[in-house]
Amino acid sequence: MSENTRILVIDDDENVRKILSAVLVREGYSVDTAKNGEEAIEKSKRNFYNMALIDIRLPDMEGTKLLTTMKETVPKMVKLIMTGYPTLDNAVESVNRSADGYLIKPINIDRLLETIKAHLRKQQETMEYTQERVAEFIETRTKELRRLSEF
Repeated sequence: MSENTRILVIDDDENVRKILSAVLVREGYSVDTAKNGEEAIEKSKRNFYNMALIDIRLPDMEGTKLLTTMKETVPKMVKLIMTGYPTLDNAVESVNRSADGYLIKPINIDRLLETIKAHLRKQQETMEYTQERVAEFIETRTKELRRLSEF
């Protein structure tokens, strides 16, 4: 992945934001941070992010609620939940609200990077497939319109 890949780190803990940001920048990603859900929503409305790393407990809303809101504003963004309070309930709720992954704090950096790369690779493959399908549709439709104009 490259610096064109943008990741938004959303966590109320400044140290977590700094550490994750430093690790991700070192890996070549472009990183932005938000300290709460409202800031994350505003940033995601103004900027495109390939991925968001979302703390499940934010000062202004639950991370699971943020998942739903971000799905509405940026549906194709990969969203990974991070929690220091893992429970079966919040894991199920995260999945039900369209989380693409669930990471337990303290974050294992190697596992985090593997997870990020796997999800971004899948996102890229989906985009390429979608572009191919659109190109096929346009080509087919153009042929149909040419044929109709001949009559």
